[in-house]
Amino acid sequence: MSALTPPEIIAVDAAHIWHPYSPIGVEALPPVVAVGAHGAWLTLVHQGRKVEVLDAMASWWTAVHGHAHPVLDAAITEQLATMNHVMFGGLTHEPAARLAKLLVDVTPDGLETVFFSDSGSVSVEVAVKMALQYWRSVGRWDKHRLMTWRGGYHGDTFTPMSVCDP
Repeated sequence: MSALTPPEIIAVDAAHIWHPYSPIGVEALPPVVAVGAHGAWLTLVHQGRKVEVLDAMASWWTAVHGHAHPVLDAAITEQLATMNHVMFGGLTHEPAARLAKLLVDVTPDGLETVFFSDSGSVSVEVAVKMALQYWRSVGRWDKHRLMTWRGGYHGDTFTPMSVCDP
């Protein structure tokens, strides 16, 4: 398949992609096409020319170390040669064991168990379930309210949205 041009990308996007935080079926401004990223900068095509803009949101907080970081890219490439992702449903692997041990070693005594998550929303979902389950396990069914930050953002799925400001 040959590379799409920015206008072709916009056309396919308009026909087939529903972007987060946008209504469906309503005419919206077309997104700007990203064609590259390096360090803290995104390369976009705007009005037919390439421009660089600061990725101040770190691509929704997923690129906190920047884009195309040589050390991270090398580690990812090395890991991909072995396996890219293995579910934790009854399976484990050396990188997870090493990271869990490292995290337990640097946290206070009593924090001996690690739960790995693949997103912030899932992390909040699990944290809420763990908190509620704890109180139920000690017979405190009355403990079901949660405290949250005013103005906080906790994710896009149902439970994280329920603990955000409306």
